[in-house]
Order: sequence, then structure tokens, then C-alpha cells
Amino acid sequence: MKNLSNLSMLEISNTLSQELKHKEQISFSVLNPDTNPKTTSYKEWISLAELLFCKMLTPKTKEPNQVIITFKKLNINSSFHTDKVEKQTEKYGTESKFFEINKLEYPTFLLAYKRALEAVKVGAKEHILNLGINKGDEFELIKKLLSKEQFSKIKFSGIDHSQSALNYAKNKFTEPNINFYTIDINNLKELNLPKANLIISIGTLQSPSINYKPFLMQLVQEHLSKDGALILGYPNSRWIDGELIYGAKAPNYPYSEMSLLYNDVIFAKKYLQQKKFRVTITGKEYIFITATKLENT
Repeated sequence: MKNLSNLSMLEISNTLSQELKHKEQISFSVLNPDTNPKTTSYKEWISLAELLFCKMLTPKTKEPNQVIITFKKLNINSSFHTDKVEKQTEKYGTESKFFEINKLEYPTFLLAYKRALEAVKVGAKEHILNLGINKGDEFELIKKLLSKEQFSKIKFSGIDHSQSALNYAKNKFTEPNINFYTIDINNLKELNLPKANLIISIGTLQSPSINYKPFLMQLVQEHLSKDGALILGYPNSRWIDGELIYGAKAPNYPYSEMSLLYNDVIFAKKYLQQKKFRVTITGKEYIFITATKLENT
């Protein structure tokens, strides 16, 4: 086990990168940030672990002024992004790795989404439409934020093409004001739903089967009421071996490259502003666009 206390972060990152080429787990000692406040913090060690596609295990005290930190490599092949499935509509179904994820237990997602719901005044909405609802995480938080009476007055429509995920959601949400529809969202018009005054879509509009820009415009023009609002979530992350890794992954790049993400986000922002929406961009591992109608429009 090496003592890396006196090395710079460049030297440390180079050393660990080399060792991780032939080791699944590495431990090293550094100055204890609790007793040495000017040294590297635990937050930065966690960030380094993430950048090296590792998880950081619980540090152990070596002596009052030092701790032992251990990085364990993630299995980069353990990800729903690369899973092969027989039926494409079940890529995010109950048997998938994606289904095991509870986004509401990740603070950066939870608090950004909660802030967006508060910004659109979710309790005052009459019809909420969610595209890509899966097992219902987005509805679950709304239910927790509102009183039982407020929640019961809202009509909820959840759309997904995974039958197994929607079966799970139907068993979880048995309230009569919540309906789930198994359909490709490209065929949304076939449902003849009333216009919603809040549309939510988290990580769905960038699906390969969706022609993003015309679909977004159609969504606003044909499925959103005049006083409606939108919450759109764009993944700026990957799920690897149960860990949420920051940074969008683009084809043909071995590292995070976010041009496509920013292109989609900026298009939505400009288009919605042209349609007289007030638009904010927030979030970290998920980038949230929250759009509300400007007054007197």
C-alpha cells in the first residue's frame, strides 16, 4: 500500500490510473481531511474515484493524521445501456438493470426534480402527462409532496411502451385518477387525451426512435394547454454497475462528450422561449428544463 500524501493530484491520478490497469482494487494512504482541512477532501476523492470508473469504499483511519482510501473498479459491462434484450420494448422492463434504479434516492436528481415541480406549482395542475413513466418514480414524488386531497384532484396519465413496467406501476398506484397507457409515444395522438397543463418527460425524448426536434414542437403545439408547463430531463450521466457516473457518453468517444446533450437542451430552451415560456436550466447528472408560461401571453 502506497503513501500518496506528498504527491500532487496529477501524480496521484497518474499513479492510480496505471495500477488500475492490472488491479481490481487499490488502497493508498493520504492525509486525513478531518484533521487536515487544507488537504484533499473526501468529496474530491469520491470525484476521482468516479472519473476512474471506481467506487470509493468507506475510508479507514490509519493513525490520527492519515486515512486509508480504497478504490474498487466498477464493472463497466454491468449497465442497462449495453444490455441485449429479445424484446426492445422491455429494455427498461421489470427484468432490466434500469428497473432496479430508484432515482428518488439520488439527491442530485431528487432535489432538482423537486425544485422543478415547485416552480411549475404542481399542486395547481389539473392534468399531468408523463412520457416514459416506467414504474412511476415521477408520480411518486408528486404524491409525497401534495396532500391526499390535492393529489386526488389531478388527472395523471402515464405513457410507456414497457408492459411489465406499467403493470408494476398499476399495482403501485391504484388511485382512480391515475391511468397508464402502453404505447409508443410516437403514437401519442392515437390516445386522444385531453391537453395537459403539465408535461413531464425524464430521459425519454432522446431515445433513438424519436425524431427529437419535430416531436418536441408537436408535443407543445398539440398536447400542452395554453397555460401549460413542461419539465424535461436530459441524462448527463450513465449508470454503471449500480453507480451514477457524471457526464453524457457520445459514440466514438472514450470519455464524456456533451455536445449532443447541449444541442438538445439549447434547442428546447430557444424554442420554448419563442413560444413565450420562462425557461430555466438546472441539475447535474440530469439536466432539467423547466418551462412555465409568461404572464399576459
